[in-house]
Amino acid sequence: MPEYAVPTIPTTITVHLGRPDEPARNVEVPFIEYIKNVASSEIYPTWPESAIRANILAQISFALNRIYTEWYRSRGYDFDITNSTQYDQYFVENRDIYENISQIVDDIFNNYVVKGESISPYFTQYCNGTTSTCPGLSQWGTVELANQGMTPYEILQHYYGDDINIVSNAPVEDNIPSYPGVPLRLGSAQEEVRTIQRQLNRIGDNYPAIPKIDPTDGIFDLQTDAAVRKFQEIFNLPVDGIVGKATWYKIKYLYNSVKNLAELTSEGITLSEADRIFATVLREGDSGNQVRVVQYYLAVIGYFDNRFPFIAPDGYFGPETANAVRTFQQAYGIEPTGEVNRDTWNKLTEIYRSTISNLPEEYLSASDEIYPGRHLTLGMEGDDVGTLQRFLTVISANDPAIPQVTVTGIFDEPTEQAVLEIQKGRGLPLTGAVGPLTWARIVALYQQYVNQD
Repeated sequence: MPEYAVPTIPTTITVHLGRPDEPARNVEVPFIEYIKNVASSEIYPTWPESAIRANILAQISFALNRIYTEWYRSRGYDFDITNSTQYDQYFVENRDIYENISQIVDDIFNNYVVKGESISPYFTQYCNGTTSTCPGLSQWGTVELANQGMTPYEILQHYYGDDINIVSNAPVEDNIPSYPGVPLRLGSAQEEVRTIQRQLNRIGDNYPAIPKIDPTDGIFDLQTDAAVRKFQEIFNLPVDGIVGKATWYKIKYLYNSVKNLAELTSEGITLSEADRIFATVLREGDSGNQVRVVQYYLAVIGYFDNRFPFIAPDGYFGPETANAVRTFQQAYGIEPTGEVNRDTWNKLTEIYRSTISNLPEEYLSASDEIYPGRHLTLGMEGDDVGTLQRFLTVISANDPAIPQVTVTGIFDEPTEQAVLEIQKGRGLPLTGAVGPLTWARIVALYQQYVNQD
């Protein structure tokens, strides 16, 4: 079953105490305390409970929409939301909280509104309904509806449509920025690549000059590179094909805009648009190719650095792998959890690339047998592609099932077909791309045939 990047409740939220461009302090507060503050600032504790609950659900969903879409961060700000009612909702630092509002927030702070089949928090626009009106919820209007006997859900349906739903008891987690922490480029392979592939394809519906990417498999290939470059050209970014922080958040900003994610008319994000093929965290008990990749990197690093124990890449995240990960984390100043999260993965790939770039002289003759640190895909060029083709010529000479290739240094279709044949029946994804596991398998076959001669 695929994993899904569904919204969670953040432990904290960063509030800008003013309008977006106004010089003002930022304060980081627990999310639950933020909602209590907003509710105590926006509505009255004497209102009927159904009206209070409907308003609080709207306030929670509004804030979560700002966080989930990174509405301000995608525009270069360093906060999640403002306290300006012109843009967001009212927050008064250090204000007193009404007791009944506090109790209701404690009960429903991890519930929020979604629209139709979307999983993203709905942009629950609202206004007070007296001095200001808007297409969304009327705060004073909720009182009248509650007095008519409507439930909180019915009140919200009245304003936002019959197709809304309430997500209940969402998990609470730290709010981690979506930017992966390292630039993505040709040869990268991870869920964040898949994210930008999907987002660029949707942006391309509105900007047809951006070429489509197919498949959206999380491998940064030449199609992805071309789409990134065209996006950068259209939106006046340096055209380098690299998705650094500026390009990442510009893509996010345009994606939010074309899907109207911060509007009542939002397209929303469906479950199928949020599925993952790469796990967020790997931990003891997990198994599969992602685990095997981590083990491969640790094995190569450990071979050249005796601080780290050697582990066999067997695809099972057992106690030995967890211990090796903890040892690695301790060596590089990361909390030694024994789990591979984004920070540990980024450091692991950084140290792997540094290791293979600085091999001791006595190992240089065999250095081409070590995975070069980037996925190789159709159309790519370079010495590592030539090395791959050299291995494949030996394999094809000994195995008639493997198509013959010519050593050109250009990853052409015969090379892709040879790779696909090797991937078949060996538990490797049939991508035609050469990542660390496919590379290791090709090298093993190459060594087998060379050593038997």
